[in-house]
Parts: sequence; structure tokens; C-alpha cells
Amino acid sequence: MEKKLNLLLADLVVEYHKLQNFHWYVKGKSFFTLHGKLEELYNSVNKSIDEVAENILIIGGKPLGSLKEFLAHSKIKEEEDRYVCGSYILKEVITDFQYFLNLIKELKIEADEKNEYIISGLMDDLMKEFAKILWMLRQSEEEK
Repeated sequence: MEKKLNLLLADLVVEYHKLQNFHWYVKGKSFFTLHGKLEELYNSVNKSIDEVAENILIIGGKPLGSLKEFLAHSKIKEEEDRYVCGSYILKEVITDFQYFLNLIKELKIEADEKNEYIISGLMDDLMKEFAKILWMLRQSEEEK
């Protein structure tokens, strides 16, 4: 469980920086909408980072702590420093948040099987948050 929680932690840290990068480099018609929303998202992810790390400690584990470790363990793809349009950002963030939702569901199942109720409760909270964000992002995509 600790290993998978550290994977989630590493992914959240990389996602935080990816969202911040997008916040700085968003360009185009959706700038005003996305610039503010991306700040909300990276602040939300930052809160999740702290909650996951503290819960790893609560169960007697050791959270990863260095950028080197986060990058080595994360499955989230970093983003280059370049201007990008809103549709690209939405596609990337939707893909990442769907990945998070799947990982959180796996952790929830594992926590329930191991009677780790504190972790299970945290995963419930994260699942609700990430599912709502994912829904909102999908609603923001342009119609095809």
C-alpha cells in the first residue's frame, strides 16, 4: 500500500508542476477562463499532496520527498516550457485526471481489503474531488 501511495504522491507532485506550467503558458481564446481554473486546480492538487503524504506517515510509511524521487516514480508526463492552446491543455489534463481517478479507485479497493480505513476514507474524498473536476473539464471541451 505504501508503494502505491507513494506513486500517487509522486504523480500529484508532477501534476502540480504541470498545471502550474500550463497556467503560465496558456495562450489563445480560452486564456482568461483557463488561467484562473488552472490556478484553482494546482492549488487543489497541492492540498491533495499534503493529505497523501501525511496519510503515508499515519500508517507508518515514509513518503517520497525529493524531486528526483518524484520524477523517478511518477507516471505523469512532464510538460515542456512552451505556449500551448486551451484545447491541448484540456486534453492533457483530462487524460491525467482520468489516470488519477483510476489509481485512486485501485487504492480504495486495496485499502478496503486491508482494513486501512483511514486510507479508504482519504480515497473516498479524493475520488469525489477528482471525479467532479474530471466532469467539469469534460463539460468544458469544445463540441465536435
